Amino acid sequence: MTARPILTAPDPRLQAVSTDVERVDDEIRALVTDMTDSMYAAEGIGLAAIQIGVAKRILVIDLDQKEGNKNPRAFINPKITWASEEMATYEEGCLSVPEIWDDVERPARVKCEYLDIDGKPQTLEADGLLATCLQHEMDHLNGVLFIDHLSRLKKSMAVKKLTKAKKLQAAG
Repeated sequence: MTARPILTAPDPRLQAVSTDVERVDDEIRALVTDMTDSMYAAEGIGLAAIQIGVAKRILVIDLDQKEGNKNPRAFINPKITWASEEMATYEEGCLSVPEIWDDVERPARVKCEYLDIDGKPQTLEADGLLATCLQHEMDHLNGVLFIDHLSRLKKSMAVKKLTKAKKLQAAG
């Protein structure tokens, strides 16, 4: 449908805690389509609704698009019901935190319950990149960015870089 602009830090709307979707209807399905289009346009592998300014508990993920395939998945009202004690570290980036990448440690495996695009309850056990991506996108639903997991110094440097880039963009 429509690729929408993606909010970038330090936009305060990214700190909003998203609310549950009451009913999966055509309006929600259209939002999921816009989110997927926005994610593809930005060449990302995941996107939370808040990143396009909609504070609803919805995220989309497509790990296959890195290889040029499309296999988008929508997660509506996702909840992590279990996380492993074993941890894994991945270098993360974010469409809302452009050009910043850093290692983040998260549980290696998770179990997630959510509603699919038809409003049907689903359960997913994930590991590897999918587990990391789910946790990263679910953080957005709670107003948390991946840089919030970094040391105070690294986060401060990242925010300064983002603020400077926004000022240059506005002046340009």
